[in-house]
Amino acid sequence: MAKSKVPKRPTRDEFVLEELGNQLTEAYNEKSEIVLTVWGWEETVTGTIVTMDPRTGRVHIQTNEGLVKVPFMDIMEMNYPRY
Repeated sequence: MAKSKVPKRPTRDEFVLEELGNQLTEAYNEKSEIVLTVWGWEETVTGTIVTMDPRTGRVHIQTNEGLVKVPFMDIMEMNYPRY
């Protein structure tokens, strides 16, 4: 049986993940609008963090289109929007 050709998520060390977690926590506490680059998604996600669910490992983002639940491990980068 052949293996599927789905690219694997890039691995990141614990320091990168800790820094990303700190950035997300700060944005959540300040209710800041953020832009997330998510692995495997063509579009970025722009909105504010509503909940960070440690049980499921998902970050809930309120966007103009509605609520989007993004797996923490799939978040590659977090930025603030530039207008």
